[in-house]
Amino acid sequence: MNRRSFLQSSAIFSAGAFFSNDLLALASQPNSKFGGVQVGVITYSFRSMPGSAEQILQYCIQSGVSAIELMGDAAEVFAGCPTNISDKKIRSEKMREWRESVSMDKFVELRKMFKKAGVSIYAFKPDALGMNNSDGEIEYALKAAKALGANSVTLELTKPEHSKRLGDLASKHKVYIGYHNHTQGHDAAWDEALAQSPYNSINLDFGHYIAAGGKNTKETLLAFIEAKHDRITSMHMKDRASKDNGAANMPWGQGDTPIKDVLLLMKNKQYKFPASIEVEYNIPAGSDAVKEVAKCVEYAKGILS
Repeated sequence: MNRRSFLQSSAIFSAGAFFSNDLLALASQPNSKFGGVQVGVITYSFRSMPGSAEQILQYCIQSGVSAIELMGDAAEVFAGCPTNISDKKIRSEKMREWRESVSMDKFVELRKMFKKAGVSIYAFKPDALGMNNSDGEIEYALKAAKALGANSVTLELTKPEHSKRLGDLASKHKVYIGYHNHTQGHDAAWDEALAQSPYNSINLDFGHYIAAGGKNTKETLLAFIEAKHDRITSMHMKDRASKDNGAANMPWGQGDTPIKDVLLLMKNKQYKFPASIEVEYNIPAGSDAVKEVAKCVEYAKGILS
């Protein structure tokens, strides 16, 4: 082989090697979108394990999850927030000062790190949205969500005067506020917040909805999702027993929550909001949170694929 042929062959080989590496990287990325439905996870599900941003990303990859609702702690530590402050009052003051002045650069870096690995962030849940948090902290949370690539922040259902405040600030930043329910959730629970701002939305936990019992049934749940689908920004999936059966958190498939019905409704109606796995049942001996999330992913995949 002459020198020119050798160089040409080497160039082709090198290009092929890089191309193969790109394909390999793509093939190794997680994918938890099935039948058009984005199945994700709230990273609270990994709370029993070490929780740096890098570790959480590895948990997502290992469990096959390609989209998440990110809890605030890992992101804030990654971005350089104050740590190791035992006094609660001092810590709150230091966090407020930090949040009101921090650059968004590290949140953008975090988004890029997750995106490169094939994991998107659709919601952000920092402890910065409460009634005692300053407007500056709330605006920080909204800006950080946007920097992370999320279209919503989430918190628990709150008092009307606070949801009005949050909705007004959310409108300013064009980021949704998703209000999450526990067993107080019923069909009218979000009405006042939704009326206050187009950026107030629903983060529906339909496991808690079923566990509340009473008028909350499978039929009312499905009807509620259909009626409010355009105001739902994300949902939480868990399997809970009904109130009459003790309301315990159960491994998926053992409780009374109609996970299959909800996922098929999302598929058939082509709803675009994600459904977040939330592991709250006791992790069995010999397993861990990553393995249990992976089981939930496969459970959803079996329904949707």
